Amino acid sequence: MTPPSNEMPPVTLPAARAIVLASASAARRRMFADAGVPVGLDPANLDEAELKRSMAAEKVSPRDMADFLAELKATKVSHRNRGALVVGADQVLVLGDLVFDKPADRDHARAHLRALRGRRHKLISAVVVCENGAPVWRHIAEATLEMRPFSDEFLDAYLAAAGDAVLSSVGAYQVEGLGLQLFNRIEGDHFTILGMPLLAVLDYLRLRGAIGS
Repeated sequence: MTPPSNEMPPVTLPAARAIVLASASAARRRMFADAGVPVGLDPANLDEAELKRSMAAEKVSPRDMADFLAELKATKVSHRNRGALVVGADQVLVLGDLVFDKPADRDHARAHLRALRGRRHKLISAVVVCENGAPVWRHIAEATLEMRPFSDEFLDAYLAAAGDAVLSSVGAYQVEGLGLQLFNRIEGDHFTILGMPLLAVLDYLRLRGAIGS
């Protein structure tokens, strides 16, 4: 006989209007699912790394960079999802004057973490909602995180335990998992750190009547 589970089954609340997430991010999909908000998935499939490099060369600020990419994703997907509220989001990691991309491989992730070790960095998360191809709402939030001066031995153990998950975020960590052990101080909204300021998004969706109020 299978023992009873202590986990509560997921609850999905009915949506009054179609909501589409213009992202392939598992963390963003999970945020909506955990909040009981049904969303369609339609990733924008942009070359984000190349766009960020181009904007960095043009001295675009990290805040404007995140905002532009969130809008670009939402606008592109909104054109093919007429009538829906399309949510686009982007996150930029800033260390001093440097903007980080997602690591391409495990060695790149190791270099990211060595650069961040013992220092403070900032995560900027932008979200834009588009309707019928035009932006109708936007929000930008920031969080500041400080990594502790961990040893190379700890870094090696962390990379081995985390596996390919380190390649899915710009900082090569997930604070909702093993990555939390990399830090000694975190300032900011949890959802902003995960890649989307969800509370602000839900407030707007309620305002538009897309979810219950």
